[in-house]
Amino acid sequence: MTENKSDIIRLPEPKYIGTSSLEEALHKRRSVRTFKDGPVTTYEVSQLIWAASGITGEGGLRTAPSAGALYPLELYVVAGNVNGLPAGIYKYRPNNHELLSVAKGDRRNDLCNAALGQSSIRRASAVLVLTGVYQRTTAKYGERGIRYVHMESGHAAQNICLQSVPLGLGTVVIGAFRDEEVKRVLNLEDAERPLYILPIGRR
Repeated sequence: MTENKSDIIRLPEPKYIGTSSLEEALHKRRSVRTFKDGPVTTYEVSQLIWAASGITGEGGLRTAPSAGALYPLELYVVAGNVNGLPAGIYKYRPNNHELLSVAKGDRRNDLCNAALGQSSIRRASAVLVLTGVYQRTTAKYGERGIRYVHMESGHAAQNICLQSVPLGLGTVVIGAFRDEEVKRVLNLEDAERPLYILPIGRR
């Protein structure tokens, strides 16, 4: 795919000191399926995706542990009602903490249909989707690497859930969806498999 500079959106820098403790976030974390009307902000999206997969150390080390530091996960933002971010699908690029536009227009309804009609996806201001490229990990660890990819996706999803608390946002982890339909909506590569859907909205 040919890249244009206009397709790249530099995200606000994440904050490393928050307004609440980890213990408070753990205590308040709940699955949230209904959201208030209104947008979330680009900063809030930036902070959530940094929590999931942002770079925090030399050599590209990230917020979530990864077997062999192979990082098989990819992260997509399906934006529908985000201040400063046009509706569309974006792929996160952690090296520069930026988004690459991969499709224009509001695709929340399409993603909702691919996820068996779960309305939290349609009603969310934005939806985060974690995908995995198994070969990045299985090339080193064989079939055991599949388990490692699933473990890593759980780490990343929990980071999103915990980060949502001090932002006043809610989310829920969704695993019930038709893989091929999600791949079609996001226009994923053949080797890329959807693993988690997390709708995001204001509590």
